Amino acid sequence: MAATDPLPDPDRLEGAPHPRETRVLFGHADQQAEFLRSFASGRLHHAWMLTGPKGVGKATLAWCLAKFLLATPDDDGGMFAAPPPDTLDIPPENPVARRLLQGAEPRHFLLRRGPNDKETALSQVISVDEVRKMKSFFALSAADGGRRTAIIDSLDEMNIAAANALLKLLEEPPENVTLFLIAHQPARLLPTIRSRCRELRLTPLGPRDLADALTQAGGDVAPEDRTALAELSGGSVGEAFRLTNLDGLKLYAALIRLFATLPRLDRPQALAVADMASARGASEIFDLLVTLIDLFLARLARYGATRLVPLEAAPGETQLLQRLAPHPAAARAWADLAQSLSARARRGKAVNLDPAALLMDMLLKVDETAGSLALR
Repeated sequence: MAATDPLPDPDRLEGAPHPRETRVLFGHADQQAEFLRSFASGRLHHAWMLTGPKGVGKATLAWCLAKFLLATPDDDGGMFAAPPPDTLDIPPENPVARRLLQGAEPRHFLLRRGPNDKETALSQVISVDEVRKMKSFFALSAADGGRRTAIIDSLDEMNIAAANALLKLLEEPPENVTLFLIAHQPARLLPTIRSRCRELRLTPLGPRDLADALTQAGGDVAPEDRTALAELSGGSVGEAFRLTNLDGLKLYAALIRLFATLPRLDRPQALAVADMASARGASEIFDLLVTLIDLFLARLARYGATRLVPLEAAPGETQLLQRLAPHPAAARAWADLAQSLSARARRGKAVNLDPAALLMDMLLKVDETAGSLALR
């Protein structure tokens, strides 16, 4: 990246609009209703933690909630007061909506990763300095004395010093300030931070909501691919966006055709799959293939342990699961292999092993496990 190039937004998925630019929030009706009930009660909590898998809409919901609070006037409690709102929708022509879209709302603060010390790239963590900027922002009086909001995206990226500084803010929250904290893995956070927040747990999107959200983000999904995309993405719009951009459904179908030859792996077919990751600039394809192999092994293990047949994500997958994981012992073997291959891929990438050779080695390990299970 040239020194004059602007740094990318750390809270934006590459190729997709920023969450504040999303016009419609698909899904999560229960979480929206819970927030509206709290708002209508007049006892709105000062800190809301939005949790759930990456890409399911936590940041989009956070921006919707902040926009709603900043654009909705206080109820004066008079007998002619309007009834409590029953929706978070704020018209795009609303001045607050326009200012938030432009990043120019003076009553809102966005806390995210900033530039590194040399300002040549983004920092890998949210530092304590970024939290101090937010605290300084809240130390100033609001121009109109009304509500103020902040979005922290995400808590998972905070270092220890930043987390401790945030904790102090949560212990003594500024007046009329509402914080929206995004957390992908809340179990790893300081328990004291979690205990001072009210949680909104978001769940994966269903096929219809996922397809609609993906289309809104600029992706494209055929109606017949909705189920497969929802299965492979885990209901995450972010992961679905990656899958559609990199032809992930076709890659997974190719893996299923290859694994149909187990336990006598078709070597030419395996080499063709491995070679997909060897081209210049194909690191994203390598990462996706590793993810899809891991996902297939997880689906094998889950089927072997539960006997529950998942919705098919590629032609022939159901029959393959039933053949390769016929009993709980097979489930354990596939789960162990998934863990081993995941660590193998991380180590190989860290020392710059040839991607094609690394993938081929992983495919041979899958074949070896299938062969051992066939002999039992």
